[in-house]
Amino acid sequence: MNTQRFLVPTLRAATAATLAAGGYIHAQLYIDGYRFIHIIGPLFLLQASASFALAPLLLIGTPPPLLRISEAGVALGALGGFTASRTVGVFGFTERGLQPAPQAVLSLLAETGTLLLLAIWQVSATRQRRAARPPVSTPIRNRSITRTPPN
Repeated sequence: MNTQRFLVPTLRAATAATLAAGGYIHAQLYIDGYRFIHIIGPLFLLQASASFALAPLLLIGTPPPLLRISEAGVALGALGGFTASRTVGVFGFTERGLQPAPQAVLSLLAETGTLLLLAIWQVSATRQRRAARPPVSTPIRNRSITRTPPN
């Protein structure tokens, strides 16, 4: 049984699910009150919109590398914003710990899951391309034909 045949569709669906889950959490937080926070509210809406736009594209077919890089960028942006909001602050906005609960933990899991699945996908795609390449062979010397140097 060829596991590659099932691996790519499974990775596509799982990545789309984690990306959409992260988008849903950010949309829910936007509606529940983050929309009133200057600059942060629109960033939550932007993250949710980008997630909802990219997730279905995964389900259509195997995306080009630029699309996978965009998906990783959305996930990294959310994780970066999460980290910054708990350390140095983002546009004057700071939060503490894993608040709001449970959305903070769920968002961390969804964004980290997206990055992990994209990394697995990239590694499997690279291995598959290497396996599909014909091996590089060295020229074989024909020892039956020997030339004698002229005297």
